[in-house]
Amino acid sequence: MLTRRDMLALSGASLALAACGQAGQGGADVLRVGSQRGGTKAFVTAANALDGAGYAVEWSEFPAAQPLLEAIGSGAVDVGLTGDAPFLFAYASGSPIKAVQAQMVLKRPAKVLGIVVPGASPAQELADLKGKRIATTRGSIGHYLILSALAAQKLPADFATIIYLSPSDAKAALQTGAVDAWSIWIPYLTMAIADGYRVLVDGQTLVSGAAFDVASEKAIAGKREMLKDFLAREARALDWAAGHIDETAAILSRDTGLPPAIAHELAVRNARQSVPITPTLVAEQQAVLDIFRAAGEIKGSRSVQDAFVTV
Repeated sequence: MLTRRDMLALSGASLALAACGQAGQGGADVLRVGSQRGGTKAFVTAANALDGAGYAVEWSEFPAAQPLLEAIGSGAVDVGLTGDAPFLFAYASGSPIKAVQAQMVLKRPAKVLGIVVPGASPAQELADLKGKRIATTRGSIGHYLILSALAAQKLPADFATIIYLSPSDAKAALQTGAVDAWSIWIPYLTMAIADGYRVLVDGQTLVSGAAFDVASEKAIAGKREMLKDFLAREARALDWAAGHIDETAAILSRDTGLPPAIAHELAVRNARQSVPITPTLVAEQQAVLDIFRAAGEIKGSRSVQDAFVTV
């Protein structure tokens, strides 16, 4: 059964997409920014990072990276932050998008990404999910985690059945037993652990930890100076958030509904900083594409080298 929080998340996504559609192309002095739940909008606003900007920012919020990337690819949103795997999945599938700035977590903490099972599940390791159903969002970092975990143990991509659902629908499916496991990221992972779900696979060593600000090719061409200015302000907001954990935790608690103690833990785990898009970082992303392609999830042949641009 969907909880009130899940319904709010779903309706929030619908309203965000509707707002994107109503916004149209946006004015020449408007930058349309997409944000995931408890993400960019929360800390940029809290840090007052947009004070003095010579343009308006129009926010749209999304429950996950996939709908955000769809909005960017369609031109409804100019820029937004996502993990490396969903970005590369969308890019390799042909979306007219590019990464314009990178972010990395300051530390490599555990339990920011994982495959969870109910507390009473008999599964104790990944091999116990043979033939079982794992829910995640297609093209998400959770999708990548499943494939990466299977590859690391030399198990075939069809070892388990992947069921593609939104985070709220996946949670409902796990609660009712319609699926056996759920591959998810923070803050959903944090909430799942608080609700008594058990982490079967910790994604700490299976993902790079990189995230990217992703922009549409149209925005890169037509709003380059605004993008450059916004990214600099976002970088300052990240530094503010990392240095003001208590304030950041309070914002996360308000925006996500997480209990204050869990929100504080999340703020510590997810503290990030902007970093340059270097040739080394770009080369590391090839491994992400290779995992998706080896599993037959990506058919295109776009080069990873062309997925990044500096504004």
